[in-house]
Amino acid sequence: MGQVIPTKIYGIQCVPLRVIPDDRGAVLHMLRSDAPHFSSFGEVYFSEINSGIVKAWKRHLKMTQYFAVPVGRVLFVFQDNRPNSPSHGTTQEVILGRPDAYSLLIVPPMIWYGFKGMAECSSLIANCASLTHELGESEKSELSPMGYQW
Repeated sequence: MGQVIPTKIYGIQCVPLRVIPDDRGAVLHMLRSDAPHFSSFGEVYFSEINSGIVKAWKRHLKMTQYFAVPVGRVLFVFQDNRPNSPSHGTTQEVILGRPDAYSLLIVPPMIWYGFKGMAECSSLIANCASLTHELGESEKSELSPMGYQW
């Protein structure tokens, strides 16, 4: 694993992930319980996103999310409208996917996000969440909280 890549939004981390090449198919690391950025385990799930499709806007109230894109390419957009955040009012775009952007995105609670499929085929997002999903733990919005246009 490499150095943490700086981000513009306070609390979001982007950590390059290890890929072990093999002629039969690579091994892709995502998250270890002994990693310094790991907090807790709730559940793992996968989101498929089709080419050119946008899934937005959502934020979790208590959950930290750990995103990786082992298949395809995905544009993530984050918006920080937390009133006391040092990065309040900031929007950030991050593209994840192989071969050159296989990283772990760590997203703390209260950050609005959405994503768009950027590959010609469907992309796969792996999400290791710090909590199991509970009704009322997240919020959704049809519109960007800060006016982002896809």
